[in-house]
Amino acid sequence: MDFSTPGTPGARTEQRLVLRPGDAGYDDELAGFQTGFAQRPDVVFAASGTDDVVAAVAYAAEAGLPVGVQATGHGLPDASHGGVLITTRHMDEVVVDPEARTVRVGAGVRWGQVVAAAAEHGLAPLNGSAPSVGAVSYTLGGGLGILAREFGYAADHVRSLDVVTADGAVRHVTAESEPELFWGLLGGGANLGAVTALEIGLVPVARLYGGALAFDGRAVDPAAILRAYTAWTETVPDEVTSSVAALVYPDLPMLPEALRGRYLVTVRVAYTGSAEDGERLVAPLRAIGPAHEDSLRELPYTESHTIHSDPDFPHAYYGESRMLDALDTAGLERLVSLAGPAADRMHVVQLNHLGGALARPAANAVPHRDARWLLRILSPLDGAAGADRETLREFYADALAGVERHAVGRSLNFTFGGGDRTEGLYDPETRKRLAGLKALYDPANLFRRNYDVS
Repeated sequence: MDFSTPGTPGARTEQRLVLRPGDAGYDDELAGFQTGFAQRPDVVFAASGTDDVVAAVAYAAEAGLPVGVQATGHGLPDASHGGVLITTRHMDEVVVDPEARTVRVGAGVRWGQVVAAAAEHGLAPLNGSAPSVGAVSYTLGGGLGILAREFGYAADHVRSLDVVTADGAVRHVTAESEPELFWGLLGGGANLGAVTALEIGLVPVARLYGGALAFDGRAVDPAAILRAYTAWTETVPDEVTSSVAALVYPDLPMLPEALRGRYLVTVRVAYTGSAEDGERLVAPLRAIGPAHEDSLRELPYTESHTIHSDPDFPHAYYGESRMLDALDTAGLERLVSLAGPAADRMHVVQLNHLGGALARPAANAVPHRDARWLLRILSPLDGAAGADRETLREFYADALAGVERHAVGRSLNFTFGGGDRTEGLYDPETRKRLAGLKALYDPANLFRRNYDVS
């Protein structure tokens, strides 16, 4: 259904598409990567430009309805019913300025688009591991990328943001024009308005050395792999960003035959130095034992997504994360064991090595920069998401108990549907400062379909 003004039937326009339950296209517009938490808004504004976002915010403010913003649907905080949802998938403009080494991205742009456009100029964004993730929402949560230890969070490289705040104003925000709002938007998620575009700095990276080194967890002791990996991270330079993941692959026809039913513990590496130095750096990892897969190689940055090979099909999932200032090896090994072959369902456990540029202060609200590790666990959802989520929470509480004494918080980018629990996402001072900005820019808490800081 199309409207010339919000909520009122009128002539069809190409600028604004407003959908309600039962309208043709309503379900398609809501479809996203996360399928476990139903989104059933009263009104969907399928935005194709800033004017559409302004209209949606004005409509919601007048009607007193909560507002959510969805690009690709990877980071849905929870199920939601009623209110207004702004979908930004149609705002997909990508403009690279090779001289300034910047890119302007619309609110619906996916990282794969940015990687391809930047590569034409020998440049790269600080994207994450999955090319289908939305660039803007990822960056507003901080953005932990595959080159993070060398270059920091994606949010650290933002030059400007275009945002529609709760009063309907369109603001072009920089660190110079509105430093406090700039600070809060980067790390504060979708709490302070609907961001319509970002200008982000690019880095001069056209190729790297990297890939995956996978071990059969039934043939090589997972505890030995974890100990060797964590010891190895103490020896590498900041130009090396890495993680280790453990999971039992389900026996599903959508997976390659070589993965079905396998229990793999996989080290992923990205290094911007030479292939010769890369081979020397990873030699201790190869010495751990025979590899089920070894894809470590020199590769163009356009193939960087193959390092992690994240699933590209929509599915239902839930998870939890911990930012850690140190690692309890016994606690980590217990977690991996509980989530391994003996578990009653599939769990993905991943440990990211932090530090390096991630620890440097920046003019944004991305918290927990003193963390040395990010530990996360993700699980597919079965049946009713709400009931299944409670079952998983009980499992996570037990499985993570061994590392809690080193936890400094949780990661906003990796809450995986935990929008009803916001504790630990920010340190107290950052949370207080964000709440002050929320009271100033969104006093009615219009933007509350997110990880709320009010």
